[in-house]
Amino acid sequence: SLLTSAICRLLRRKGEVVLPFKGQNMSNNAWVDTKGGEMAYSQAVQAWASGLEPISSMNPILLKPKGDCTSEVIHLGKSVGFSKAGSYYKDWVDPGWLAIKKGLQDLKQRHSEGRFILEGAGSPVEVNIKHKDLTNMKLAKFLDARCILVADIERGGVFAQIIGTLSLLKPSEKRLIKGLVINRFRGDRGLFEDGKIWLEQKTGIPVIGVMPWINELFPPEDSLDLLERSAQKPKSEIEIAVIKLPSVSNFSDLDPLEAEPTVRLRWLEAGDFLGKPDAVILPGSKQTLKDLEKLFSSGLATQLIEYAESGGNIFGICGGLQMLGLKLKDPLGLENKSEKMSSNSYEGLKLLEIETVFIFKKKVRKRLLNSLWPEKTNIAGFELHHGESKKVLNSKQSMEPMLDDPSLGWVLNKSSKGIIAGTYLHGIFENGKWRRMWINRIRRHKGLRELPTNIANHVEKRELLINTLTDIFENYVNIENIILP
Repeated sequence: SLLTSAICRLLRRKGEVVLPFKGQNMSNNAWVDTKGGEMAYSQAVQAWASGLEPISSMNPILLKPKGDCTSEVIHLGKSVGFSKAGSYYKDWVDPGWLAIKKGLQDLKQRHSEGRFILEGAGSPVEVNIKHKDLTNMKLAKFLDARCILVADIERGGVFAQIIGTLSLLKPSEKRLIKGLVINRFRGDRGLFEDGKIWLEQKTGIPVIGVMPWINELFPPEDSLDLLERSAQKPKSEIEIAVIKLPSVSNFSDLDPLEAEPTVRLRWLEAGDFLGKPDAVILPGSKQTLKDLEKLFSSGLATQLIEYAESGGNIFGICGGLQMLGLKLKDPLGLENKSEKMSSNSYEGLKLLEIETVFIFKKKVRKRLLNSLWPEKTNIAGFELHHGESKKVLNSKQSMEPMLDDPSLGWVLNKSSKGIIAGTYLHGIFENGKWRRMWINRIRRHKGLRELPTNIANHVEKRELLINTLTDIFENYVNIENIILP
């Protein structure tokens, strides 16, 4: 995904119109385009690298796992149903291929002079499903694409990866492979020179680059990347614990905080010891009720409640906001619940006096609005949720709306006892001024000086990261012979 982003930015620098495209992606880390269409966050990053506004046509099939081998199926930005893993290749391949062709057609109509940069998914030679694989060689053959085979040396067996993959490709597919890239190489690249020569002699395909291990922080594609993110920040002054829910979604919401030099994020799983961080964030969840039950069964819910009562600061985003409430109701059975959860009404953490009802229609839309807390400022983000939350009647809490749309979040300011708050607005931390105002609340409580709030939004940091990645890619990979017309 990152190498694809680098190629997109490199071609954009050369003056090309670049059209990033991934036929099918499986991820709960989603983005919402300007028309309210869902797409994978990694394709949004590639769109930004290309200098384009992300649109769902760039990722016509998005599968959002719900657990128990079930995924929500998104076609061209819209939810079209749910599928079990066992029936997906029987029921969804034909409509999926139609969605892919519509996505290609839409992009080509918008940018007739554009060049498609395709990202594959996993291995292109899974023999048991290869005949129904929509996003690797079927798509490459359909567009007669010039392909680069990328092998991850970090996981070991890189020679077997490459030779085995090429041997399992059909001749009509193998002819499309124009270059090999060795990715995530640690140490002296000169040590791989003999291996490079051997691969080129054995395969007849040039090794066009050996990419080093990149320690730059960059938006991840899936939650496995969280395990590889460094928590070491020598200049950090505040610690924020992030609850890594079993079905965590939209964790890219936290990237702007990761990029703050004075902030250290500590990711916690159910069962871990919470301790006394300066703040806690409950992120989004694809299975809110199931994740909430896990918090209670692991004892982490009790730790969170005690932390709040002792004056801790807690902030919830989307599913995290819902968990902070009194009740969560699922009258239609939309949530994928565990076997222990048989009723349609569940208790939350009871830290905010709100109730949530899960409804069939999903709210998916971009938002431009004003925050009322911590201070007034313009902010942008997007909604992506089934639940609707409301302040309970006769609430005794002095909750205040966080935004000028009071349905999108609340704040309970307990003065010296900390702040409990939450919002449905994904991407809220992307807003630089708002993020710093939120951080400064925590810093003041800790007796630290306030940070400047007149800073740019996270988009500028993201641009810097994309450019840094592209510079590194250009130093170590030569794609000139592949991109020639």
